[in-house]
Amino acid sequence: MRFYSLLTLFAFSLLITACGGEAPADSKMEEDAPKAETTMVEDAPTTATINGVTLSPMPDTKGFPDAKLTDWTYVDGTFNYAVENYEFAAQTPDAESLMCANSGKGQHAHLIIDNEPYMAKYTPEFDVDIADGPHYILTFLSRSYHEAIKNGSAHRAVKTEIKDNSFGFSEDVELPMLFYSRPKGTYKGKVATEKVMLDFYPINTTLGSDGHYVEASVNGAEPFKITNWQPYFLTGLPMGENTVKLSLMKDGELVDAPLNPVSRTFSLEALPTGE
Repeated sequence: MRFYSLLTLFAFSLLITACGGEAPADSKMEEDAPKAETTMVEDAPTTATINGVTLSPMPDTKGFPDAKLTDWTYVDGTFNYAVENYEFAAQTPDAESLMCANSGKGQHAHLIIDNEPYMAKYTPEFDVDIADGPHYILTFLSRSYHEAIKNGSAHRAVKTEIKDNSFGFSEDVELPMLFYSRPKGTYKGKVATEKVMLDFYPINTTLGSDGHYVEASVNGAEPFKITNWQPYFLTGLPMGENTVKLSLMKDGELVDAPLNPVSRTFSLEALPTGE
């Protein structure tokens, strides 16, 4: 019988200061927001520890309730984003107080293709080569410290057929899916490695104790059970390589969804002496 460390839902106030059909002929996506949205649960979870690694909710972060990704296109290898109430390359105001990994380049969009590691894009227009064929693509607006803006208007998720570096046939994803965002890459130095943000993006579902939930297994240990969509801190991670595996679950079973589960390996490194 598997053991879960259940993140029980209850009102929680964290008193610490810390971090982390067809497309038209011009390949333009529909201007309306996605039909199905993920919504956030009001209650916050408790802290749990498994094998020396602790998962705890991050404190409240800068809200972007009105941020919108109103439109995007992908033509001849170039993405163009149209946004409202959001500024690319600006520093999110609470970045310094959170004491976690933050991008000096500022706010950006995360672009995830087939649940591969995301690409961070700091301007609304950028070039990306995508191989011809079918793909699941998620993009969402992000704070400068890489936390996803979690409202239904700040993301797009499509199943698309890419042809000649352009959107061909595309449709909004309607099935529940889970996309991995952070941790990613290499974290260096005391501030970045002590508190590592875990962030992910479920679509077309509301996480909860009675429906879909996320299992987060760290370095092969028994998983944390996450029933609330928000960013978390991972503390107590060993230096060197670490692996997080995220699974979208329901009723104790892995959900039959594309690209589920997903794993990512990242590294923690100390700065050389004297730095």
